[in-house]
Amino acid sequence: MPYKGPKIVTIDGPAGAGKSTVAKRLAKELKLSYLDTGAMYRALTLKAIRQGADLGSEEALVALARSTVIDLQNHGAGVKVLLDGKDVSEDIRTIEVTNKTFHVASAPRVRAIMVEWQRAIGKKDGAVIEGRDVGTVVFPEASYKFYLDADLQERSRRRICELREKGNDVDAQRLTAELKARDTKDLTRSVGPLKKADDAVFIDSTHLSIDEVVGEMIKHINAHG
Repeated sequence: MPYKGPKIVTIDGPAGAGKSTVAKRLAKELKLSYLDTGAMYRALTLKAIRQGADLGSEEALVALARSTVIDLQNHGAGVKVLLDGKDVSEDIRTIEVTNKTFHVASAPRVRAIMVEWQRAIGKKDGAVIEGRDVGTVVFPEASYKFYLDADLQERSRRRICELREKGNDVDAQRLTAELKARDTKDLTRSVGPLKKADDAVFIDSTHLSIDEVVGEMIKHINAHG
């Protein structure tokens, strides 16, 4: 059944495909909030690391999630991520958090808690939501769905540039290998795997600029509005 509430636009795809940048730009064009689901998993992962929680224990992660408040605030061209009231927008982007978020994202009961939070945020005023399973699990009835992808080398190049611009020393070969391993984990996990929704519009961003990708999405939305 078509979704009749506030406008929901989902963008799924692998790491480095450009989802965050595109989603922020699209949200601005559509005058909607931007919701980065990955930031929520990263924030909980950061807390687990800081508290020395057992990342392999679902019970420990569920208890941690239930005692955690994660808030996403749209401002300017991005989103401020608040973990228990403190800004962790930069802290959640470290390589350590990136490589350990899989433990949190693959825990079924933790995902169930996160999905509840995400649906509550999206249904309030509508949003452009990006992640791995937002068009298949979180909002299967979304107004518009997109699946954004790019080849591994291009996604790796983008991530390397992003990290180097922030002053990080990056081993390009290692990062590409980690990205490939992350793809495998995202695609094969038993809960909320990375998957293109049957009714999602596929966009290959390998040779497209951000403006071109956003333009394609707006063109589709206008044609089916």
